[in-house]
Amino acid sequence: MGRAVGGHDDWHWYTEDYDRIRDAIAATFDDFAEFNRRVRHPGGFRLPVPPSERQWLTANGRANFTTHPLPVELPIDVARKQAGNRGAEVLQLATIRSHDQYNTTIYGLNDRYRGVFGQRRVVFANIEDLDALGLRAGERIDLVGVWNDGIARRADDFLLVAYDIPRGSIAAYYPETNGLVPLDAVADGAGTPTSKSVPVLLERRLG
Repeated sequence: MGRAVGGHDDWHWYTEDYDRIRDAIAATFDDFAEFNRRVRHPGGFRLPVPPSERQWLTANGRANFTTHPLPVELPIDVARKQAGNRGAEVLQLATIRSHDQYNTTIYGLNDRYRGVFGQRRVVFANIEDLDALGLRAGERIDLVGVWNDGIARRADDFLLVAYDIPRGSIAAYYPETNGLVPLDAVADGAGTPTSKSVPVLLERRLG
């Protein structure tokens, strides 16, 4: 990619020997000093994480806690009102990564942390929510977005998995569910997508 976008660095020279990449990292970050020597030690080396050693890099040397007021109305609240008599069926989807995933790069189809193997099109849901909706774990469903812009958003053919998750909430992997996130649904101030708070309905898949 570096070669493709140009620049003056000899990217091919770096790829010929990854030690050269590590040397460049060591020259950039103090915590990676002598990277090549330390990485060859059995077990590698540990980067410092001050809080894990009860070191608080604050003005008073202690852990500091702050509070922030919770919003009065969340996207899920607005969506439930908009859904009318189906309001109670609207669930809050959080898009998540699997164990075998780094951001949107998928390295495998296993999520051993959650007991999912060989697949990704799954929805984790509270068993009580499934009961209330007349659904069962193991059924296949479609996810339908609920938003106020009139745009139809769907993500089809997911397997329901009963999971220890709060009532009213579900979770599924991205990027498979990215299309359900409205472009104008963003966090106040930060402007980041509300990918952990996506109002959706579950529809049993027919056929």
